[in-house]
Amino acid sequence: MPTAGNATIVLHTHLPYCRRAGLWPHGEEWFHEAMLECYLPLVRAFRRLAADIAGSLGVTINVTPILAEQMVDPLMQDHFRAYLADRIQRADADVTRFPPGDQRLATALFHRDRYRATQAFFEDEIHGDVVGALAELEARGHIEVATCAATHGYLPLLDDPAAVRFQVETGVASHRRNFGRQPRSFWLPECAYEPGLEAYLAEAGIKVFFVETHLVEGGTARGKAGGGVVGLYPEMQREAEHPVELPPGAGTTFRAYHVGHSNVSVIARNEYTGMLVWSASHGYPGDGRYREFHKKDDLSGLHYWRVTGPAVDLGDKSVYEPAAAADAVRGHAGHFRGVLRNELDAYRAGAGEPGLVLAAYDTELFGHWWLEGVDWLEQVIRGIANDPEIDLVTAGDFVTENPPRHSIDLPEGSWGNGGDHRTWTNPETAWTWPEVHDRQRRAHHLLKADTPAIEQLARELLLLQSSDWQFLMTTGQAHNYAVERFLTHCQRFDLLADAIEGAFPNTGAVAAEFEDLDNPFPGVEPRLFSATPVPGVTVR
Repeated sequence: MPTAGNATIVLHTHLPYCRRAGLWPHGEEWFHEAMLECYLPLVRAFRRLAADIAGSLGVTINVTPILAEQMVDPLMQDHFRAYLADRIQRADADVTRFPPGDQRLATALFHRDRYRATQAFFEDEIHGDVVGALAELEARGHIEVATCAATHGYLPLLDDPAAVRFQVETGVASHRRNFGRQPRSFWLPECAYEPGLEAYLAEAGIKVFFVETHLVEGGTARGKAGGGVVGLYPEMQREAEHPVELPPGAGTTFRAYHVGHSNVSVIARNEYTGMLVWSASHGYPGDGRYREFHKKDDLSGLHYWRVTGPAVDLGDKSVYEPAAAADAVRGHAGHFRGVLRNELDAYRAGAGEPGLVLAAYDTELFGHWWLEGVDWLEQVIRGIANDPEIDLVTAGDFVTENPPRHSIDLPEGSWGNGGDHRTWTNPETAWTWPEVHDRQRRAHHLLKADTPAIEQLARELLLLQSSDWQFLMTTGQAHNYAVERFLTHCQRFDLLADAIEGAFPNTGAVAAEFEDLDNPFPGVEPRLFSATPVPGVTVR
């Protein structure tokens, strides 16, 4: 047993379904940018760590089923190759364009070298198979790969037991097919919980899920749910107005609990370690030495500037210096390790037993938004691994080796702005939910066979349920695009449903046309869409 306690880092890895749905500024480039800047560098870092550290790296990485389906898609892989080749070409051109003595030349060389290294890793080391590389790391006991609802549907707002079950069961089945094993851990989309969801997870064989801090500790929604969060989305950079205020909770984030009368465990996110990365005001990514995400070169589109300062206008940003950023990484990694140790020591001193710190983040923060974040995470893990009094452990291993001794009843909520459902249901998005619910009711009459047309109908239902559309409408980052995507999947569902109900002779052709555009979940089982209540579930 560790003297100080246990640590796990939970990474939530998700992007909207964007295959053949535009390129720039919204669409496939989301996926390609994240592959280049985030997913491949992270997998490469995990492999380096695994070569030096025996056993667990303490990483539980959720890869949402809809993202994994895109990662294994040959078309998306080929499009990524073209994107990466273009980035390398742009960096090469900048190396030639900037004269000796120009501060940007060193950064152009930095970009070129890391792009080429990523290309070599993708092609020569993992042979284009990110999912397979993660599965191998899990099989060797270094990480745990968690799953999620199929298309990241916002489960509390689906208001239909069959729809919730279908999201959960399809997601778990997709995970088994892509990663080769039954998942133990589950990331609730947007950490959105309502009482009863644990029964669906138990039925699907899940052992543990995660929630935001205030659902266990009570009090005012804070952390990511409190707003003031770094990242790409305007809403996340504002403090939440009238955040949820809950009665004092019965639990602590340092312990796992069984939920209600189930055998499914829950662990809440540690607030302090989260805010050291998330906070827009005092999080590490705001350090002036780090790469500035929002300013790009007019010709190449590459990044050549640093944050410089929190109030510095984009036009006044200083040139990026990779060596100075590397110094910042070392300092921040050491600081984080000290904070984590202090958190564990303080809990042990008060509770008389070792606890767990669960630090949870959106994966895309690392490398994509915060370029240096991957290096920071690697150094954090190396440092913790060298502390003999802290055990790095995955979430599934922790609840298996330390079965919860207590149960807890959780209130409803999420890690969205304000701690409730307002990001997904508000005046901007209210019109979408009757559209979702109407098609779910229609699905009850149609998802009863395994024909190609009905399988494609099931895919379109799952895709229109994605929480991404409401999120993007609310934040304004891609409002019109999100509306168009949502309505497109509704329209495809309706055309297929009409063809199936009318036994139209061209039904097969319509299904094939839509499958060419929307092809996730090749093993989808429409019959899983069942109205049979899950034992112990009460749906409002």
